[in-house]
Amino acid sequence: MARRRDLTTVIEYDRVGGPDVLDVRSVALAPPGPGEVTVEVITAGLNHIDGFIREGREETWSEDPWPRRSGSDFAGIVVAVGSDVRGFARGAEVVGHVRSGAQATFLNVPAGALVRKPPRLGWESAGGLFLAGATALDTLDELRVAAGDVLVVSAAAGGVGSIEAQVAKHLGATVIGTCGDRNFDYLRQLGIKPVRYGEGMVDRIRAAAGRAPVTAMIDNFGQEGSGLAEELGVPASRYRSSEDRREMEIRLLHDDPVSTARGTALLERLCRLAESRAFTLLVSGYYPLEEVAEAYSDLGRMHARGKVILGTHPVTTFRTLKARELFEAAS
Repeated sequence: MARRRDLTTVIEYDRVGGPDVLDVRSVALAPPGPGEVTVEVITAGLNHIDGFIREGREETWSEDPWPRRSGSDFAGIVVAVGSDVRGFARGAEVVGHVRSGAQATFLNVPAGALVRKPPRLGWESAGGLFLAGATALDTLDELRVAAGDVLVVSAAAGGVGSIEAQVAKHLGATVIGTCGDRNFDYLRQLGIKPVRYGEGMVDRIRAAAGRAPVTAMIDNFGQEGSGLAEELGVPASRYRSSEDRREMEIRLLHDDPVSTARGTALLERLCRLAESRAFTLLVSGYYPLEEVAEAYSDLGRMHARGKVILGTHPVTTFRTLKARELFEAAS
């Protein structure tokens, strides 16, 4: 039976707090307005900054009215089109971005925040593409990463880090990724040189680089990255911190017309890169929309490779044990 498009299931919350404050609610959905389309969401991504906003640790939108909604990344199918929309018809498969509220079954969104989903890009990856991918591209652009660079990426198995590392390699750079032991094989499969966190890391990075100097560094981990970059001889202009990443994500989440257009242009590039297999976005957790609190708890444990994704049409809700859970239980 087709779902009613005048109702949507959304993830909302009425107070700051952890994943337990998230509610699954059914609310009315108006027809799309001028310049808008209605998208039936198939998948939606989770990002750490969603939690920072919800918990009150990120205050940029602290004056937003209640209830508030969650999520910025989504992929789905256009089911209705408002006036003055060109380029998207009913049935179009799309990838998009919003400031908040992507975690829903149906969503009205400006057509300018959408790009077409490449046929070879799976729904799970498409739904988590925007914020992690746009942040990664923005960072690589700012650092002007190119062939001949030796780039160090911390937390290289995470959502942002894995895209940065793969795209940098695609651009011709040698990439060294810092990570825990269990991610060594994963990074090696991507052509990234893994280096273990912890004491002696500078020496291990230098050994991985060989005779070449480290020319750039991206810190996604947020622990003494600037000191490590300085010790490696990386110029300040070619180092980006976890705080730089936060500021970049905040800029990408603004929904004024200029910011939206810029985010959409980055998303278009990401889709082309993903279609050409310049990078693959690993999905290490896939949850039904109704299990959003558990999905955010999973993300918050900071052990997921790639992305954690919500699905609105799961084939089954049967839960399988993840390989990383087995690793953690044995550690």
